[in-house]
Amino acid sequence: MQRNLRLQNAFIVLVSYVFYGWWDWRFLSLIIFSSFVDHIIGQKIEESNNEKRRKLFLRISLAVNLGLLGVFKYYDFFITEFITAFGAIGVEMHPMTLPVILPVGISFYTFQTLSYTIDVYRKQLPAVRDWTVFFAYVSFFPQLVAGPIERATQLIPQFQKKRHFEYEQGKDGMRQILWGLFKKMVIADNCAPIVDTIFENYETMGTATLALGAVLFAFQIYCDFSGYSDIAIGTARLFGFQLMRNFAYPYFARDIAEFWRRWHISLSTWFRDYLYIPLGGSRVDSKAKLVRNIFAIFVVSGFWHGANWTFIVWGVLHALYFLPSILTGKNRKNLNIVAENRWLPSVKELGQMLLTFALVCIAWIFFRAENITQAFDYIAQMVTNIEFNPRLFRKNIFLLVGIGVLLLVEWLQRYKQHGFEFEEAKVPQLVRGAIYITTALAILLFASQAETSFIYFQF
Repeated sequence: MQRNLRLQNAFIVLVSYVFYGWWDWRFLSLIIFSSFVDHIIGQKIEESNNEKRRKLFLRISLAVNLGLLGVFKYYDFFITEFITAFGAIGVEMHPMTLPVILPVGISFYTFQTLSYTIDVYRKQLPAVRDWTVFFAYVSFFPQLVAGPIERATQLIPQFQKKRHFEYEQGKDGMRQILWGLFKKMVIADNCAPIVDTIFENYETMGTATLALGAVLFAFQIYCDFSGYSDIAIGTARLFGFQLMRNFAYPYFARDIAEFWRRWHISLSTWFRDYLYIPLGGSRVDSKAKLVRNIFAIFVVSGFWHGANWTFIVWGVLHALYFLPSILTGKNRKNLNIVAENRWLPSVKELGQMLLTFALVCIAWIFFRAENITQAFDYIAQMVTNIEFNPRLFRKNIFLLVGIGVLLLVEWLQRYKQHGFEFEEAKVPQLVRGAIYITTALAILLFASQAETSFIYFQF
């Protein structure tokens, strides 16, 4: 039994390394090194009864993981800003930059290994002795390069017991994969060239075109990232694993607090548990500290996405959006499903959803822009160059219909974990079969011919 389990886990490690090494085998050394360090440190933390020694090992883990992330993701950013700052006062600097590319998925597996060492330090999880379990946990290929960012307390126990293929679980996994492929290949990949054209030529465009560009990017990034999450979660289910939900129909949110309970759930809860709550969360003795904590979590979240001021401004905007609700104690008023037990939302709910979506779209402009200047110019152009071009909407009618289908499916399925989770007793087999065949045909007929990588591979 134990030998078979180790073989299962060793096989997962092997195929995960092949999967990751297919992109660039040289960066396998980073994930192996990170896994080795935290595997040893976890045991050292558990074995020590001396609190100072335990903290020392935790700090070593933090230094190694955040150090690797800092060098590969942020070193050149800080050096460039350092040069710019000194150049502004007339001092010319020539420090060395690093001609390296960002290892795909480094932000994801770094946070995953950190959750392990922190949880072992907090005594919420026993240290893992079996190297096949730990190395499989860090490198598990479905979610390795773009999440969900799994917690050690949730995923490691699944590697510690033998898995068997379960037909019902595998069937639902295939449905979720199909829905993820539709979102990625039909919606996101067809939005991409239009969004690229609009953002590259925004100086010559007006209100309607630029607004369309922001809205299409909102759907591009959502369908691209949640599509990957669906594929990852569905694939993991074929192997007998349950990964955490990463998206819960965020564009039906009625306020920003609800949006963040539904968007990139694995990252937002990571920052909540390992940054926001340790800082005191909302249980602090002053409004100033509460504001500090809100800005901390959103600014760090923005910086996690990349070494660019655009991401930091994106985070600051969401912090400003979030502040009114938490300062008035209304940040948890929308915990239920929108229009619960009703087919349609009320006028008030519809207005709340549209306002929240509009605010999110404005922030997405900063996220998508190449730099801060472009983002502000884009918004200024959208406000001042009044224009409506109905031809643009007619030209993209099939894509807009596809987005309409996406919204309809997700609205009807808003009680479910994903768009194609059906109760077989309520949805006849013929209807389900027709849905799957229609979706597969849509992917074959309308999938973009251009190769478009997943957006979050760059993070």
